[in-house]
Amino acid sequence: MRTIIVLSLFLLSIRYVRSFHFLLHSEFIGEDGNEKFWQFADTVKELTVYKQGESVRSYYNLIIKKAGQFLTDLQVNLLKFALALRSYSPAVHASQQIASDEPPPEACPAFVSIHGQHSCSTKDIKKLLKAAAGRPKPYLYKNDHRYPGVIKTDVPVVILYAEIGTKKFSSFHKVLSEKAEEGTLVYVLRHFVAPQKMLLSGYGVELAVKSTEYKAVDDTKVKGRQLNKTLDDDNDEKQKEIILRKHLLESTNDMAPLKVWEMQDLSFQAAARIMSVPKFDALKLMRELSQNFPSKARSLTRVAVKQEMRKEIEENQKHLSETIGVHPGDGELFINGLHIDLDIHNPFSILDILRGEARVLEGLHNLGIKGEQQGKLLRLPVNAVDDNYALDIRHPAIMWINDIENDSMYRSWPTGVQELLRATFPGVIRQIRRNFFNLVLFLDPAQEESVELVKLADLFYKHKIPLRIGFVFVVNTKDDIDGFSDAGVGFYRLLNYIADEYDLSQTLLDQMSHKVDVGETLSVDTLSAYVKRKFPKANAKRILGVDSEYDDKRKDGALFYKKSGLHALPLALFNGVPLSPDEMEPDELETIILQRIMDATTTFQRAVFMGQLSESSDVVDYLMEQPNVVPRINPLILSTDRKYLDFTATPGDLCYSSHHPILIHYPHSPDVFTFSLLYHFYRGVRVGVIDNPNGKPSEDNTVLYRAIWASFLTQKNKAAIEFVQKLLKEESSQLLQHGTKMKELLMQGMDVDGFEKKFNTLEVDFIHSQQLFCRDVLKMSPGQRAVISNGRILGPFEEQEEFTVDDFHLLEKITLSGSTEKVKANIKQMGMKPKHASDLVMKVDALLTAAPKGEVRRDVSFIKDTHSVLRLSPRENEVFYDVVAIVDPLTREAQKMSTLLIVLSQVVNVRLQVFMNCKAKLSEMPLKSFYRFVLESDVTFQANETVSPGPVARFIELPESPLLTLNMITPEGWMVQAVRSPHDLDNIHLQEVNGVVTAEYELEYLLLEGHCFDLSTGQPPRGLQFTLGMSRDPLMYDTIVMANLGYFQLKANPGAWILRLRKGRSEDIYQIVTHDGTDSPADAGDVIVVLNSFHSKIIKVRVQKKADKMNEDLLSETSESKGIWDSIKDDGEKKKEDVLNIFSVASGHLYERFLRIMMLSVLRHTKTPIKFWFLKNYLSPSFKETISHMAESFGFQYELVQYKWPRWLHQQTEKQRIIWGYKILFLDVLFPLAIDKIIFVDADQIVRADLKELRDLDLEGAPYGYTPFCDSRREMEGYRFWKTGYWASHLGHRKYHISALYVVDLKKFRKIAAGDRLRGQYQALSQDPNSLSNLDQDLPNNMIHQVAIKSLPQEWLWCETWCDDASKVTAKTIDLCNNPKTKEPKLTAAARIVPEWVEYDNEIKQLLSRVQEQGDTAKRKQTPSPSQHKKG
Repeated sequence: MRTIIVLSLFLLSIRYVRSFHFLLHSEFIGEDGNEKFWQFADTVKELTVYKQGESVRSYYNLIIKKAGQFLTDLQVNLLKFALALRSYSPAVHASQQIASDEPPPEACPAFVSIHGQHSCSTKDIKKLLKAAAGRPKPYLYKNDHRYPGVIKTDVPVVILYAEIGTKKFSSFHKVLSEKAEEGTLVYVLRHFVAPQKMLLSGYGVELAVKSTEYKAVDDTKVKGRQLNKTLDDDNDEKQKEIILRKHLLESTNDMAPLKVWEMQDLSFQAAARIMSVPKFDALKLMRELSQNFPSKARSLTRVAVKQEMRKEIEENQKHLSETIGVHPGDGELFINGLHIDLDIHNPFSILDILRGEARVLEGLHNLGIKGEQQGKLLRLPVNAVDDNYALDIRHPAIMWINDIENDSMYRSWPTGVQELLRATFPGVIRQIRRNFFNLVLFLDPAQEESVELVKLADLFYKHKIPLRIGFVFVVNTKDDIDGFSDAGVGFYRLLNYIADEYDLSQTLLDQMSHKVDVGETLSVDTLSAYVKRKFPKANAKRILGVDSEYDDKRKDGALFYKKSGLHALPLALFNGVPLSPDEMEPDELETIILQRIMDATTTFQRAVFMGQLSESSDVVDYLMEQPNVVPRINPLILSTDRKYLDFTATPGDLCYSSHHPILIHYPHSPDVFTFSLLYHFYRGVRVGVIDNPNGKPSEDNTVLYRAIWASFLTQKNKAAIEFVQKLLKEESSQLLQHGTKMKELLMQGMDVDGFEKKFNTLEVDFIHSQQLFCRDVLKMSPGQRAVISNGRILGPFEEQEEFTVDDFHLLEKITLSGSTEKVKANIKQMGMKPKHASDLVMKVDALLTAAPKGEVRRDVSFIKDTHSVLRLSPRENEVFYDVVAIVDPLTREAQKMSTLLIVLSQVVNVRLQVFMNCKAKLSEMPLKSFYRFVLESDVTFQANETVSPGPVARFIELPESPLLTLNMITPEGWMVQAVRSPHDLDNIHLQEVNGVVTAEYELEYLLLEGHCFDLSTGQPPRGLQFTLGMSRDPLMYDTIVMANLGYFQLKANPGAWILRLRKGRSEDIYQIVTHDGTDSPADAGDVIVVLNSFHSKIIKVRVQKKADKMNEDLLSETSESKGIWDSIKDDGEKKKEDVLNIFSVASGHLYERFLRIMMLSVLRHTKTPIKFWFLKNYLSPSFKETISHMAESFGFQYELVQYKWPRWLHQQTEKQRIIWGYKILFLDVLFPLAIDKIIFVDADQIVRADLKELRDLDLEGAPYGYTPFCDSRREMEGYRFWKTGYWASHLGHRKYHISALYVVDLKKFRKIAAGDRLRGQYQALSQDPNSLSNLDQDLPNNMIHQVAIKSLPQEWLWCETWCDDASKVTAKTIDLCNNPKTKEPKLTAAARIVPEWVEYDNEIKQLLSRVQEQGDTAKRKQTPSPSQHKKG
């Protein structure tokens, strides 16, 4: 019998749809725009004819060819990569889940849903549309494919569920698209296909080498696995051949441990080996060495390392440490300077980055920018859009009521700016005699809100807050206005009168603060009464009347306000930055201003420290000279949501006149007002015009347009501008209308012949082509106006909307400061002609600023690259990506990055640099695992032209001696489980395997994660429950909110889900107020979340207690209801059942065997109903298949619980430590709130007493009870680590407890936030790899002072290692602890220590044997087919 040492076929299958390739094509193309999606759908709608008779490969190639009509070569390569990744499968499956909620009519391959009513036939559409208006419209999702017809809101919505490319789709599409174009309905398409399985990629598989200090392998033979035995005597030759083969393999894959001195240089030796081979093989060698390191380590020890290489690596490491903070041994990846953190990014997010970069790279390439220049332009900081624009507050219209620098009340304060750097207590506002903080309030005195704001200003002033306060009063600007009829004007005049005799600050604050109560408005009567009472001798008419002497500068405030472009009154500026309307609430404003002062202090401190702000500086001038200060606040110009023209796709004749030097490009529609402004003041700006007339252009109605164009094309700058200004005057228009000839309007100095020739030959079609450009490219209606600045589209404007001279100034400032100057400086170095350079500046500026706003690009360079940097050059004259990898070849990063770089170089054209960032003086093996990263660059086909089964992880030629455990390393949002394997995946020992070890995993769920906070307190609402479901099944999954970051997670599959508060106490006390990252409006009652990609989905939810429940506590036991738990029990449950809840974890066949025996021992000693809770994450397929049979046979309930380790909690890499973490870190969220107490029992325990007794034990206020370690076996004294060192001093008189058995009072545990405290302490300690060596018991013992432990009586846990033989008689449970002295295998110890263990074992074996026989019989009776495979 032959020993085969091949480990292969680790499959990850997906229970979603096996989407036809063109559905995935359509989703890929749809990301480039809705119109492209529908064009592609039209192209492939008749492709069903190819489904019969054509091979899968030719069909695939045909679809790729069709997609090529809409995509560039680079995008086609990215499409193939996306198809290999199955990246868009969730998007297709999401439509399937949404369809299931309709639900679809039976036996219907395609159907329409019209406001809740369905039909499989096009004939019924007309009838269903008639009554549609009376039914509610369906909810449409952000990613729905809406047909680009005439958009109307008052027409019915028709949703077609169909598969693109089928005849059924084609017939429905024809009818619906026609109606959508007519504007009689809104047509939405959702994919509708039959679900099948498919294989995935984009994940890692690790075979970690396990410690064999304690034997933990099950000796039960399973089907497909046999222990090697001596071959028969008559087969000697075969045996000798196998022995020889084994010797040869073991000689190359030597697993003998290395000495410490042999390990020291392994990283450098691996790098030397990689750099010594031809560069095209180097990445493959790095993959081979890193992914098979345990068997390659010995061969590397013989590699010599050149001194030049060592020196070069050290120089580069010093440079990288100083420039980008990368240290020896770190692994970093940069694509076009963007940092790709491989702990966060996965192939799916990297594909998105490649797609985003492709648009910019292709644009630059099409514009002729290549090589080094490409990198320089990409790294320009053009994306810094500042949304905190400030207005210049050095304006005479502002009435300042105080001046920190000059007023006597502040004279005792220090004046030096260095005072900012003096240490103070946190939160203290420094009192320095400088105008660091300036508040300007724009008010209409007659508005109700103004009173409260003035009172707040008075509060700041009287409490001597270092805040300079100014007012701008916006009052009526009419000349002949009477102060007796307009309170605002009256107030302003009275203010001026009193200011002549009193201090202005006191005048203003007294007037508003004391005359008017909050909630009232300033009235004329109040003013008159005030004048009579305060100034009885004054002439009120002379102060307030029409001819008042105190009316000076009344209009200034209103003019300043109008010119500033600010939003509705009242409003405030802090150091020039406008506050949002939400921040203007008087209750909030005080806190916001104080917070702004604290924030601004930090900015000023930095400026002083950097020498930008000195003692001689005028602080206000310094503030107003910052780049974020603008002359006017126009949201249209300053908005971060911007649209751009694409100048790179196809050549467009957008610029018709370019005699001016280029700074900004402004084509716009011919609006007289706009033209006059534009040409009135603009010089040094290149200007172009596109005409967008209202009606159809003709000879008569385009005279003005054609004259303007003729002058542009024939006249010099000055003459053209003067002539256009003359044409745009009203009198010129009237003269032309009354028959005056154009030549009579020509001006002196013009080239008359040139103008007349051009004017008379200019076709009307020329104007019509511009109108079409506005319609098709700019998406504007005839007559609409817009401004385009360097490709950025502002508009279209509303009919009455103005775009003033100030707006043009602002636009120029924003465009130049944003990017244009930087682009211009770079392009200037290319030495082009001015005309071409100007065009290029405009096009590059539009391209770069339109790109998504990302992080800063790094310029990663190396001092030397001869011996330590692997370089691969890109193919010439093609778009290329600049990829820099910094990696130690013997790290976990190298295991992943090597495959990623190989695939990346196959998908796109790359210029690749890989620096060997080796770590010196290693003291232990850098890698202790074999690894495969499952990733392909394209869909693969078999020899018979069918698609290959899919990507798998294959481990070939592994050494036989080590014991291996399998770990799946998947993207963050995935929850996977093993669904099929006869082998013990936790203990793979190839010496004992005959054949191939196979395993199949399944992506069971995608994770929805979130953070929840109480809006009132800002704290997470501990114990709050959320449910996730669909409209027809609202409670499919549920979860509990942690106090740590308000974190929660929910399992789900692709589709649209409704998130709600759980019915009962959560819903009674709380309500959802707002949410972010969801797919429904922030204030919508139902929170809709769509999962349609493999990316992680993280949402934020803010809740608030209901008004009548403000004093209620979710986790309080005393409440107005019968009790907290009553409200969340299942409907119909009247009385809580007396159920004993037992929790346990196991991984590997041996521990699952122990687990079954533990369960049987529990059941044998109690009459109370039992419910077992098992952690599903690590259970084998065989256990999950047989547990239901055990439950039925022995009469117990069970539930499999699972929880994904949160990304923010420090990750463990070793499987055993992860399992230990699950035992203790998530007790508060693993189980439903209705469970009061749960008992954890280790899998390798045997119970000899009724655990009901333990459950009912009084824990005396502690959240959990553990048994202390025994002290009675004296010969083990030297192994009791807790009696010396850290533990002895930390515990004091307390005992160290064992984690094999504990009881948890979940109510108390949650109430004191024990879980959150444990996670917090774990986070702090686990950063040190040497701490928490026994995580599950070290952590609660370490926290004993914060989270009390009730010490259980010693008889509750007996263990031979630590307890003497005499105490065994009274033992209530027996634990099979490892013995550090004897290292006795657990199976041997179990049979020796616990007599009943063998009986239990045999009883369970008999049951499993019967189950196996029944299964075999059932299989023989039915014909197997793929569709019958179900989840275990």
